[in-house]
Amino acid sequence: MSDCIFCRIVAGEIPSRQVHADEHAIAFLDMEPFKTGHTLVVPRAHVTDALADADVLASIAPAIAATGKLLVEKLGASGMNVLSNVGEDAGQSVFHLHVHLVPRYADDAGMGVLLTRTASGDLDEVHRRITG
Repeated sequence: MSDCIFCRIVAGEIPSRQVHADEHAIAFLDMEPFKTGHTLVVPRAHVTDALADADVLASIAPAIAATGKLLVEKLGASGMNVLSNVGEDAGQSVFHLHVHLVPRYADDAGMGVLLTRTASGDLDEVHRRITG
């Protein structure tokens, strides 16, 4: 068994609130969201970060786009932050490539408040809104 939590989520060993999956990636709700609907897109292949393998990064682009569109449609977001931290000094805490999709809303707009946690509702309710 891998020590990587995201590899274990991809393998189904750890449950997640999955909102999208394709042959290259899965997307699931972040357990500690900054905004309602904060979702992670991770490749099925273990790659350390977004700079480690350009082919793997490119392979998850369709999942990033599809998931972002799903979040906007289902949650009524008016914007989206798409970001990936590379390295501990940049804030990466899980060393498996992952892209954060952070839905943004008019009442909480701008980069200045991006890292202020304002997620509303419980994760199960948000998951139902996205997948229902």
